[in-house]
Amino acid sequence: MSDWSYRLVAGAGFFAIVLIAWLTGGRRSINARTVVGSTTLAWGIAAIVFWLPGFGSVLKWLNDVIVATLAASQKGSVFLFGPLALAPGQTLADSTPSIGFVFAMQALPAVVFFAALVTGLYYLNVMPAIVRFFARLFHRAMGLSGAEALAGAANIFVGIESSLTVRPFLAKMTRSELLTLLTCMMATVASTVMGIYVLALQEVFPQVAGHLVSASLISIPCAVLISKLSLPEEETPTTLGTIPNRTPSQETNAPVNLISALMEGGAQGAKMAVGIATMLILFLGLESIADLALAQLPEFGDAPLSVSRALSWLTWPFVVLLGLRPEEWELGAELLGVRFIETEVASYFRLAALQAQDVPPLSSRSVTTITYALCGFVHIASVGVFVGGLSALIPSRTKDLSALGLRSLWTAFLATLLTGCLAGIFAA
Repeated sequence: MSDWSYRLVAGAGFFAIVLIAWLTGGRRSINARTVVGSTTLAWGIAAIVFWLPGFGSVLKWLNDVIVATLAASQKGSVFLFGPLALAPGQTLADSTPSIGFVFAMQALPAVVFFAALVTGLYYLNVMPAIVRFFARLFHRAMGLSGAEALAGAANIFVGIESSLTVRPFLAKMTRSELLTLLTCMMATVASTVMGIYVLALQEVFPQVAGHLVSASLISIPCAVLISKLSLPEEETPTTLGTIPNRTPSQETNAPVNLISALMEGGAQGAKMAVGIATMLILFLGLESIADLALAQLPEFGDAPLSVSRALSWLTWPFVVLLGLRPEEWELGAELLGVRFIETEVASYFRLAALQAQDVPPLSSRSVTTITYALCGFVHIASVGVFVGGLSALIPSRTKDLSALGLRSLWTAFLATLLTGCLAGIFAA
């Protein structure tokens, strides 16, 4: 098959996934404006990102800014951890070489730095201006309520913190709004952890930082499309006709100055880094125990059973819909499957290690497709993080949030697949 044939498969896969979302949802009357608007917006943004002449320069500039910021963040970690914080091949001023890649010392400090930086940009009202621009775009293009549009726009840059942009309206959100909020949270990646993914992929995926930002942007209309097909709006949202004029900097406990904002953001980033480390230690350990148990069973296909194999079988049909080549299906299914347990962090690092081989197993288009499809917090732990975080803000809606938890994991998974399909269609 030609390259265009696989692009057509990805295009058909997009609409097949949309159909799956509808079939596995309520199958009630849907808002045609939201479905058509979100589909058009997702395809339009993807076309601009990949095909608009000159936009490659924008991606390169954005990538260079993020990479330069990531390099600047390394100075503090090198001061604290010495050669442990050096990337492979780097040396200190006294010629002490790096000992190799150490995730805790090289990746997690970037989370602290980026969290502080984002909080500082919020305090300076730089981030709120950008968020409100996208909120107006989402509100008009997809017919969302103001709260959905504002929180969705914030999800391009932050994670659970996006709920603070609409905190006064959370308790009165409809179930459809809550599912959209959860789906957007899980189907995107926060800029606070983006540095980890850049560290993983920058050697095998040119301009990966810029593409991760565009993946989060494309994922918003994809998340809206899937969530509204799964649970159509049947009530009247409180903020249906207006966008709330509220940002985290307007909270009563907002930082009093820039230094305070940076310190507060850094502290939140430290908690996030500890949370990431905890999840990796816990779930990788539990996966290992499960693999030991499965290894006692008879082999299947001349190989022992394992959690990663079982999950890859479940995701195999979706990999086909992404438009990958047949020889790439097995690896693609493994990368998509294991992230439910090991998180996307492990999948990205595994992808980078495989692509660094003398003969990379995936084509450049397939790497782009998988990178976009993995760009989201689609794993079991994220259900607890986001449902628990929102429940703490609106305890009166805990029952609704708990009921929507697993559904949001499913809708976020489908939304990231749509993002991957669009990358498979438009990427070179």
